Amino acid sequence: MMLFLRAAIAAAILAAAVTPAFAAGECVVDDPTGTPLNVRSAPNGPIVTTLRNGTRLEVIEETRIGAKRWLFVSLGGERLGWIFGAYVVCPKGGDVPDLAPGQPASRF
Repeated sequence: MMLFLRAAIAAAILAAAVTPAFAAGECVVDDPTGTPLNVRSAPNGPIVTTLRNGTRLEVIEETRIGAKRWLFVSLGGERLGWIFGAYVVCPKGGDVPDLAPGQPASRF
C-alpha cells in the first residue's frame, strides 16, 4: 500500500512539473480561425489591438451581452480591453468559456 501511495505522489509531482502553470484568472487565446483575436474598447466596440493565438492573459472582468460572453483582459499588468470569450481557454479550475457554434476551442 505504501509503495502505491509513493508512486501516486511521484506521478502527481511529475504531472505538475510538465503541465504549464497558470496563475489564477489566467487564460490563453485559442481562436480556431487562426486569425488574431480582436481586443475592443467595449463589448462589440471599436478594435484597439489584437492578440495572437497562445497569448496568455489575465481575465479581470466578465459580462454577457445576449448569449455572448465578453472578457475584460490585461497582459503583463496592462489593461487591454474586451475580447470575445468563446476564443479563450481558461485551464485553471476547469473554467472553459462558452463556445461559439461550430468553433470548438482546444483543451489543455
